[in-house]
Amino acid sequence: MTLEEIKEKVNVSLAEEFEIEESLLTPDANIKTTLKLDSLSIIDLIAIIEDTFSIKTEVAEIKQVATLGDLYGYIQSKL
Repeated sequence: MTLEEIKEKVNVSLAEEFEIEESLLTPDANIKTTLKLDSLSIIDLIAIIEDTFSIKTEVAEIKQVATLGDLYGYIQSKL
């Protein structure tokens, strides 16, 4: 799966699940401040990532992810 395909799937999931405007979904968008995802939303995001990409994520690893660009790279490294 290409990085562009990962971006598309993540962005669609975020827009649908968390009702985030697509214009905010840029690689430099901070997950907590720009997208306003709290701790509970992060847990939901982990579940979405695991289901969408059939990967196992570790909470400690996800805590290192600050931006959407980091998230895209994290997912790509797990595939």
